[in-house]
Amino acid sequence: MARLKLKQWESVIADCDACLKLSPHSMKANYILSQAHLPLHNYQDALDYAVKAHELCVQTGDRSLPNITTQVLRCKKEKWDDQEKRRERQTSELEREVVRMMERERDEALRDATDAGDAGLQDIDAEWTAKIDTVRGIFEKARPKEEQRRVVPDWAIDDISFGFMLDPVITKSGKSYERASILEHLKRNHTDPRDPLTRDPLQISDLRPNLDLKQACAEFLDENGWAADW
Repeated sequence: MARLKLKQWESVIADCDACLKLSPHSMKANYILSQAHLPLHNYQDALDYAVKAHELCVQTGDRSLPNITTQVLRCKKEKWDDQEKRRERQTSELEREVVRMMERERDEALRDATDAGDAGLQDIDAEWTAKIDTVRGIFEKARPKEEQRRVVPDWAIDDISFGFMLDPVITKSGKSYERASILEHLKRNHTDPRDPLTRDPLQISDLRPNLDLKQACAEFLDENGWAADW
């Protein structure tokens, strides 16, 4: 933990790898590995370890579930951000290359049109300029707009924390909550545990994984990583 606070990421990873060799199902080691890999930009490793820590935390009923849920969402968000930056960079490079090719073709067309006269050369130049502007416009339309409204569907929002759901569970009445949120609510109100919305009596043993909703949330988050910060 001290090395984690000192940001000695490589040492932390080495220590946790050694720990997992001795105790493969260590929730804490997986959680710390995720925290160490993330600042090194090892996004997939960080996410894999966070997901594993979350699975182990659910199995053991550990109180760290809210923190680990947050770590999973953070890993998904940073991984998505990195992919978006790469995509934007590749798109920009492609646009520049296409424009350069068109400019070379324009220059060749102008050199070949030696008998066209000034008016003819102006027409050729104007035609190619229009083509290049059209291509640039197509790339611009394909580029995501920062001001575009981003909406998270209501079914993906936890009614307790109002955050995006990662591991939803469903109650007997059919209401779904984020696992970490509803467990914390029930433990905090252990003397009279009830559904926070319907106020029906509710025990932890009544909760069941909502696998269909979990898959839908995961698919939405894969395509919309910004939603992790919702």
